Amino acid sequence: MDKNVIKRKPIQIFSKKDGELGVNVVKSPVKLTILAMLKDNEMEFDEIVKNTGKSKSTISVHLKSLREDGIVSYRFDPNDHRKKIFFIDSKFLGEVGPSNHVELEEKKIDFLVKNILDVEDFKFSFLLFHTLRSTLIQEGININPVLFETGKNIGFAIFDKVFDDDFSQFTTNLAEFWEDNGLGFLEFKIGDVIQINNTDCFECGLLPKKGKPTCFLDAGIFDALFSTYLRLNVEVTEIKCNTMGDECCSFLIEPTEEEFIPPMEVQ
Repeated sequence: MDKNVIKRKPIQIFSKKDGELGVNVVKSPVKLTILAMLKDNEMEFDEIVKNTGKSKSTISVHLKSLREDGIVSYRFDPNDHRKKIFFIDSKFLGEVGPSNHVELEEKKIDFLVKNILDVEDFKFSFLLFHTLRSTLIQEGININPVLFETGKNIGFAIFDKVFDDDFSQFTTNLAEFWEDNGLGFLEFKIGDVIQINNTDCFECGLLPKKGKPTCFLDAGIFDALFSTYLRLNVEVTEIKCNTMGDECCSFLIEPTEEEFIPPMEVQ
């Protein structure tokens, strides 16, 4: 029984169409497979059939259902109007998998008291955030996309507080803001790609080691700050994380537009 639970794919949650109440919950293994393939790439119908190993009629039924729910849409191939190219057309909000029947160490009262309450610079906001995040992990709930969007809103809100025309001063202001608010200690490496290392990360420092990056709130903040400063769309990728066993969390900020000119290197 436990093995079957572990192998089961987490259900995924998507936003409803504009003006509609509630969310769309996807449980079908076939639909989840289709969405996994469409997550990063658009795909033509026959490609989806081939990669799933299912019949055309089965895939057609599932795609029709996903389209009716507003999760997936399609456009015609400009080179062959007989072919449809499918893509995800709804915001991914998160997923829910099996809960952990063994209580996480990071969620226990003794852990919270020792690592958060009894420290010299105790902050209730940190206790709240860590307890909420570890409880969601315990229950198998992943809200990383929501955390990322929350981070973007925070980034836009604090931009004017850390902004400076001089890029070096901008990063210095950001590092000071980070440290003053107990978010960690930032180090910047500037080149064709901007790298940010965060030591003593508030977001994940006490979370269980799951082998996956978890700092989606931070990533959202950096996305908003640097896309606004550079006036370019950027992609933020966390390549190191405490939850992956790394000593610090590390993010790559990569502009998605070719005309990017790297700022002066921060000393």
